Amino acid sequence: MIILGIDPAIRCTGYGVIDMTSADKASIIDCGVIRNSPKLTHCECLLRLAGGIRELVSTFKPQVASIEQPFYGKNVNTLIILGMARGAILTVLAENGIPVYAYSPKNAKRAAVGSGSASKEQVAAMMAASFRLNVADIPLDSTDALSLALCHGQVAIRPELSMLLPKPL
Repeated sequence: MIILGIDPAIRCTGYGVIDMTSADKASIIDCGVIRNSPKLTHCECLLRLAGGIRELVSTFKPQVASIEQPFYGKNVNTLIILGMARGAILTVLAENGIPVYAYSPKNAKRAAVGSGSASKEQVAAMMAASFRLNVADIPLDSTDALSLALCHGQVAIRPELSMLLPKPL
């Protein structure tokens, strides 16, 4: 199962693509960041973000996507901008018929590292060790996306855990 994990943001969206073949066998296919310059308008950023997700879908043909659940902060403007980024991403995934599942950052990090409060550096180190990669090859902004993909894969690959699978968005 090819899983696309996405940590949405308007300026720096992290992504991770994993291939989960069994409960104990997964590999990282790719990870990285879709960056937008602070000079770009929100509309330009959304257009570039949608284009980046389209390219990932075209290249890797994921069967499913996992995205971070929105968090509730004190800054309403930040929440609105995050909602716009999520909307651009979800639209592209819906256009391609890819089911999307949302997980909290804590649950995703717990699945990847064993601790829901792990730092990006700790997630990168664990991913590098688990998948025999150089930690320098894992952009920090993609670590949450990788943990989201792994979190979904660990639940979805095991039929006995189907009751833990959230409803698709």
